[in-house]
Amino acid sequence: MHPLAKACAALALTAVTTLAHAWPDKPVKIVVPYPPGGNVDVAARLIGPGLQAAFGQPFIVENKPGAGGMIAGEQVARSAPDGYTLFMAANGPLLFSPLIFKRQAYKWDRDFEPISSVSYTPLVLQVRPGLPVKTLGDLLALAKQEPGKLNMASPGAGTTNHLVSELLQSLTGARWTTAQYKGNAPATTDLLGGQVDFNFDQISVSLPYIKEGRTRGLAVTTAQRVPSLPDVPTFAEAGVPGMEAATFTGLLAPKGTPPEVLAQLSQALDKILRQPDIIQRFQELGADAQASSPADFTRYLAAEDARWTPIIERAGITAN
Repeated sequence: MHPLAKACAALALTAVTTLAHAWPDKPVKIVVPYPPGGNVDVAARLIGPGLQAAFGQPFIVENKPGAGGMIAGEQVARSAPDGYTLFMAANGPLLFSPLIFKRQAYKWDRDFEPISSVSYTPLVLQVRPGLPVKTLGDLLALAKQEPGKLNMASPGAGTTNHLVSELLQSLTGARWTTAQYKGNAPATTDLLGGQVDFNFDQISVSLPYIKEGRTRGLAVTTAQRVPSLPDVPTFAEAGVPGMEAATFTGLLAPKGTPPEVLAQLSQALDKILRQPDIIQRFQELGADAQASSPADFTRYLAAEDARWTPIIERAGITAN
């Protein structure tokens, strides 16, 4: 190697090493696109202490709700790519909202660097007890006999719960009316009160109602049955393959953040999310803690984007 080239290579290596050792030298902000208390917020607060222990600097959670999570997303996308502002994202704010709100303020692959997944939360389809169906097949048959008569409670347009319902209609040809609510709580209240016929919800939320007989679980969006609901089949078992789905949380940084910073964060998250107490805390939320490499998380996001974008466009889903 030419002496000058060798010197340049050495300088480049030194610069990378210096940056890797220098970061972080001040607190790091994790921007959450929802108010305090929800699963995404709790997930950020669960990993924060472990990141602080790993890097010796505080990881501060900042809640920025609004516009389907896009306020938070825009803030992070416009931040300096220096590793000090991170985005604790979920399906909706990262993939769905830019389509639903009809403004491309950011795109996940153009404006962010995926770091790692954090958790995955599967869903269950549950019906009110008075509905004369015992199985998923019964529900679909009824929906086909009387298209639009059944009502499905959605916690909001473009939520994962809503899109999974649209996916089921697309796969089966069944049709029902979607009742949009502002959040899970009022949707669940009306389901329990019999004002709507069924919904998709996180298993952790639905579990007590199913156990008490206040709702009936018909199928789960997982590859295998869920231990807490051993009598509820998967959609594939119930005759509808292709319904595996989950609400994910994951960590991203602004586009251009140094790869060595992304790698350090990903490696730290892998260790944090293997800790038994952290795994248990996520299980209490009905979620599976699962880290990934930046490359694997990027591939997952690309697959999810390709899967859900046509469903949003075909259903004509827009923000109210």
